[in-house]
Amino acid sequence: MASPARVLRTEVDGFPAVTLAGPGDILRATFIPSLGMVGCSLIDGDDELLARRGGPPAYAERGSSFGIPLLHPWANRLSSWTYTAGGRSVEIPHDSPVAHLDGATGLPMHGLLTASPNWVVVDATVDDDGAPRLRAELDFAAHPALLAAFPFPHVVALDVSLRAGRLAVRLTLTPTGDVAVPISFGFHPYVRLPGSDRRTWSVELPVRRRAVLDGRGIPTGATDRVEDGECSGRLGDRAFDDSFDELQAPPAGQPITFSVADDRRRLAVELVDGYTVAHVFAPAASDFICFEPMTAPVDALTTGDRLRSVAPGSSFAAEFAISVAATTPAP
Repeated sequence: MASPARVLRTEVDGFPAVTLAGPGDILRATFIPSLGMVGCSLIDGDDELLARRGGPPAYAERGSSFGIPLLHPWANRLSSWTYTAGGRSVEIPHDSPVAHLDGATGLPMHGLLTASPNWVVVDATVDDDGAPRLRAELDFAAHPALLAAFPFPHVVALDVSLRAGRLAVRLTLTPTGDVAVPISFGFHPYVRLPGSDRRTWSVELPVRRRAVLDGRGIPTGATDRVEDGECSGRLGDRAFDDSFDELQAPPAGQPITFSVADDRRRLAVELVDGYTVAHVFAPAASDFICFEPMTAPVDALTTGDRLRSVAPGSSFAAEFAISVAATTPAP
């Protein structure tokens, strides 16, 4: 008899971790709470579906991302060390111990919670319906270095669950002060299809408009229209480092879905709720592709472009999911 769904206390490269294991241990997802709640593994059978790159040690030592990292309170880059949001002018300290820098430009990148040790696990169990789940929280206002760079007190809660071949990741942000909190976070999942040549992978990118980026990876304000299906098809030798600030509307009741498939399986990143734009990252000859859900365009804290906020007394939640399925043979 196959083993039931379980939540396991494990260890990855010396870091305590929590593994959500589906029935029969066929699909397993592992997160490291003390390392930014990074999703460090998603295993289907014997195959690792996340690119580990330098793994937990490199993430801890120099912020080299891998797996499924959270980018908060901004995703990707800012164009300046200063920004104005919610009526406040903020200068990020250049000596901030929590600011992560883009090595090529020296700009603030990927937010302030890279490899953060400040997450607290508040629940790790199997639901009544048999789905393993994990909940962790971080009190942003309890850490002065975080508030110095983003002076908007709040708590972030991360809920992950595994159900029927699908990993769901939901982030809820709740203000704890008397000011509204700007919403500009995202995730950076590195997905891969082991055992096949990336040139044979088929991708689906439901996008309508590409933001033109300058040499620093910052939007210029110009955009290019994308025809239906223009970016989809065989990956081949194509490379992506593209910000798409307008996505295709999905069929009623369905999420916006990015996917990559080979002749064995299809991985889909579903933008379930709260995510309005996406970045796609697949360097030439890489063994991964990133479909990055984002709640605001790149540099929105600086430009104000479609920057939302959540008021005291309210909360904001956004959810994406990674689904794993066998490829359907062509008729």
